[in-house]
Amino acid sequence: MRRLRSLAIDLGPLRRHRDFRLLYIGQGVSFAGSMITYVAIPFQVYELTGSTLAVGLLGIVEIVPLLVTALVGGALADAHDRRRMVLVADSALLALSLVLVANALLDEPQVWLLFVVAAGMSAAGGLQRPSLDAMLPRLVPREELAAASALDGVRGTAGQIAGPAIAGVLIATAGLGATYAIDAATFLVSLAALMRMRAMPPPAEAAPPSVARIREGWRYAGSRRELVGSYAVDINAMLFGIPIALFPAVADRFGGPEHLGLLYAAGPAGAAALTLASGWMSRVRRHGKAIAVSAGAYGAAIVLFGLSDSLPLALAALAAAGMADMSSVIFRQTLWNQTIPDHMRGRLAGIEQLSYSIGPTLGTARSGTVASVTTVPFSIVSGGTVCMLGTVALCALLPRFWRYEAEAVSA
Repeated sequence: MRRLRSLAIDLGPLRRHRDFRLLYIGQGVSFAGSMITYVAIPFQVYELTGSTLAVGLLGIVEIVPLLVTALVGGALADAHDRRRMVLVADSALLALSLVLVANALLDEPQVWLLFVVAAGMSAAGGLQRPSLDAMLPRLVPREELAAASALDGVRGTAGQIAGPAIAGVLIATAGLGATYAIDAATFLVSLAALMRMRAMPPPAEAAPPSVARIREGWRYAGSRRELVGSYAVDINAMLFGIPIALFPAVADRFGGPEHLGLLYAAGPAGAAALTLASGWMSRVRRHGKAIAVSAGAYGAAIVLFGLSDSLPLALAALAAAGMADMSSVIFRQTLWNQTIPDHMRGRLAGIEQLSYSIGPTLGTARSGTVASVTTVPFSIVSGGTVCMLGTVALCALLPRFWRYEAEAVSA
């Protein structure tokens, strides 16, 4: 019984730290709302245009502003009150959600406005995320960072599962206006939680944001081989291993679109299962090896998914991939939070945001392109194989990353 309790997720950070609890609840509610809009905007674009190309262009529109604002947001996070930065960004996201509501209620909703709002939301997210990530090491002590990262994983996967499911019901029964209004209401919960938190002023050595400060962040990241390895391994896994663009084709092979939702839900379900049994992860110190093994396991699960000839096996493979991906996320976040100095955390969080945003975007395009000139199974299997081989190559090129071991935390 004691062994089972040691495997269960550690809820201690939520019990012991008021501000972490407030942030966790507020951001959990608003993230679920954002996942509702994540489904609703592409649906409305397709409904208005009938064009899958138009839906695909949303990704380009969203990634371009993120490339800029993630770096700017990182510099701002190191120079200003981080709680206030998140407040401002959430207020902007609330305003953009209300624009979506108004547009949906028009007799003739405007497609161009959906693209503008999508770009605006991506820009606001880029400004917000570095401050949000940089807050965590101030909210919980060092020895509880792995547990806090696992709890963040639960929150994220719950939103990824619940948000799209709720979106489908709302769109079908209440309409797009009400769907977007629900998202807007979730930001009120987040803003209320943030208002109750203590201020989080910048470090004493903070300097005004500038291009030189952004370059300083890049130089620091480049000087830390273990950080470079964590970024590179993640980008490699997402660039070659992510199969989401092929889910419609896979669903068709297994019987039709009624299975599509299961394919989307399998990965988050596996990630949620891993986080619920993540108590052991706080005791792992060899984070470089843990990240690499997780990425290799992800690639192997994707290969199994590509080779699957039945829906249950395919779903099991995707669940395993979700578990491996979440394992990598938790160990990467722990490495980052335990080793990056407070006065650099915002800028490094901006770089981290780029590392986990660019890979999936380019990976989706890669998998679709390869499948179009070969076959869907070949695209999936070859991608998973390259993911595994690339992980091995990166560990050989970056031995400091492979050998990285966290310092023991004194009791």
